[in-house]
Amino acid sequence: MLLTLAHVGAQPSSKDGFDALTQIYLDRCAAFARCQSEAFRTEEALLEWLDRQQGRTPALPVLLDSLGRQMTSEVFAAWLGARRDQGTQHILFAIGPASGWSASARERAHLLLSLGPMTLAHALARLVVAEQLYRAFTILTGHPYHSGH
Repeated sequence: MLLTLAHVGAQPSSKDGFDALTQIYLDRCAAFARCQSEAFRTEEALLEWLDRQQGRTPALPVLLDSLGRQMTSEVFAAWLGARRDQGTQHILFAIGPASGWSASARERAHLLLSLGPMTLAHALARLVVAEQLYRAFTILTGHPYHSGH
């Protein structure tokens, strides 16, 4: 399985401490799945890129959205594990533009996912998603990283 963590906005700078932390979690996830990070200037560019992704199954877009479904880490792990077990090849986790996703982008989403009612900076949201992906894999494999609280 390939996981892509994407966002609409500027490319993180090399001095971005959040980006370095995000990469640590994506590197840890590599023990369980291939991971990559992408940045897109516009929502349209992200959706065009998504259309070009080839595979046995289409890439599954998960859009981070304040109107989306909130999940516990355990429920998120179960959701991710079910996609893996169903043979999903590619999941895109995308953080949208500052103005929010368009209605057409929301319609394309397999899942709208909310990290909670608070608004987070893109860099912080990427870090939270990367950590939750790693946590989900540790839950699925019984690794002690997730202690259940």
